[in-house]
Amino acid sequence: MGSRSSETGEGTDYMMASESVALKQLGFGNFVDILPGQAVIIRKGGGPVAYQIQDKKRYAPDIFEFCYFARPDSIIDGISVNLSRENMGYRLANKIMRTLSPEEIKSIDVIIPIPETANTSAPCVAARLKRKYYQGFVKNRYVFRTFIMPGQKARQKGVKRKLTAMDEKFAGKNVLLIDDSIVRGTTSREIVSMAREAGAQKVYFASCAPPITHAHIYGIDLASPDELIAHDHGRDRAIEEIAKHIGADRVIFQDLEDLKAACSEAVVSGSIPPEERDFEVGVFSGEYVTPVDEGYFKHLEEVRGETRKMKVLEKAREAVANGSADQEELEIAAKGVKVTENGKIVPAADDETGHQLHTLVAGGEKRRKHSHEENTPPKDRMDISLHNFGDFHGL
Repeated sequence: MGSRSSETGEGTDYMMASESVALKQLGFGNFVDILPGQAVIIRKGGGPVAYQIQDKKRYAPDIFEFCYFARPDSIIDGISVNLSRENMGYRLANKIMRTLSPEEIKSIDVIIPIPETANTSAPCVAARLKRKYYQGFVKNRYVFRTFIMPGQKARQKGVKRKLTAMDEKFAGKNVLLIDDSIVRGTTSREIVSMAREAGAQKVYFASCAPPITHAHIYGIDLASPDELIAHDHGRDRAIEEIAKHIGADRVIFQDLEDLKAACSEAVVSGSIPPEERDFEVGVFSGEYVTPVDEGYFKHLEEVRGETRKMKVLEKAREAVANGSADQEELEIAAKGVKVTENGKIVPAADDETGHQLHTLVAGGEKRRKHSHEENTPPKDRMDISLHNFGDFHGL
């Protein structure tokens, strides 16, 4: 919470936000953290009053905010996001030195970040390892975050549109790529592929976060546990398997204790002492700061699947209409979709699928022929800053 002199008259304005940068940009200062269990009431003409409506059990901000979500110029719960990511870089470099041999480290020609979150950590890794640092990827600012796109194909296409590799930074080199985290592995696999296509000889991949093995239940919907690359049928997938899956020569993850220390050491002056602060690390350990009822995760998967179901069905029908549908999209458009117990979306059973499928194929071919003969305008206007025309076939 911040305050400033009122710009509309006498008195003081107050504002609350999850990150300090939102307050700072609007001219607010005198930041105060709202502690767990507190409610703040601001009456007209008066100042804020904090009430402790629930006993504070722990002070445990979500550590994934510092790994990925937050802007680097923010201070959250008294911790500098920028400094925490610099610390992550130095500690990750220490882990790399413990993992790779001195000969392997010397063979690394360049260290390259995956934009943009890793841009802060990667130079620190390079400085500690005494290796060159380059910006090797150019980011398309008009592409959404790919890990939250619905569907594997959309995420794969999104990565290609999101990043472009500069060949001269990769050609003939052994490269160490630094990223903030690895979620499903889709982005990482595409990035490694892009590095090799640009001419990289060896590709090492290092994550500033530990392996993500469990669902994120307090913030953004990362993925189903079954979709997480580090979660494999209830067990933690071996690091070697992950490296093979994304196509890297080696994969190195930050240790959880090092991640916690990196954030604890980034506390700004006057904030709560580090010994009184803990972190929510459930995505890395499965141990959450609040009790989780039995069956909650199954319920979460069902809800997640239901919310994605209509998006998948709509996308399949659009692909059929544009004549670009593959076999799976044809089946989904013909049969509809259903959600399995673990939240996966699959074509629904339908005894009349054959007739519907034939009709859809014929309709799709007709539409495709028509689109080639006549350049029809888009049906709806789109804001190019929010959408990518390449995602909409036939437009």
